[in-house]
Amino acid sequence: MRILAVDYGDARTGLAVCDPLEMMASPAGVIQEKDAGQAAKKVADAARKMEAEEIVVGHPINMNGTLGPRAELCRAFAQRVGELSGKPVRLWDERGTTVSAIGYLNATNTRGKKRKEVVDTVAATIILDSYMAWRRNHPGEVPPEPPRRDPDGTV
Repeated sequence: MRILAVDYGDARTGLAVCDPLEMMASPAGVIQEKDAGQAAKKVADAARKMEAEEIVVGHPINMNGTLGPRAELCRAFAQRVGELSGKPVRLWDERGTTVSAIGYLNATNTRGKKRKEVVDTVAATIILDSYMAWRRNHPGEVPPEPPRRDPDGTV
C-alpha cells in the first residue's frame, strides 16, 4: 500500500511516500504554507497525486507521554486532512524524529538554506520508516491509538 507521511509544521510541512510494497520511504517534498487549512488542502491534494491509500501524520507526544498544545494542533490537522482527502489518516508518535533528521543532515554535512529546506521532509521520511517497521512487525494488526492526555498527565 502506498502511504504518505506528513511532518506538519507552522510554516513548512514535510512529506514522504513509500512504494506500494512498503519497502522504502522516500522524501516527497515540502509544502510551504502557514495557514493550517490551506496546508491540509495541499496535503490532501498531494495524497491524491501520489495515489496514497493511507496518510500518517506525525504526532508530537512529549517525552513523558503527555500531550501538549502542539499535539492537539496535529490531531485537528490530521482530522481535516482526512475529511479533505477521504483517506484513512493515522497519528503516529514522532518523538525524536526532528533530532534524528538533524543528525542525518549533520552526517551528510547539509548546511544553511538547503538544510532548512529538507529537514521537514527528512523528518517525514523517518516517521514513515517507523510506521512501516511497525506494520512489518505487526501484520494484520491495527496500529494503536495515540494517547489522549492533558498536559498535567491525566487521561
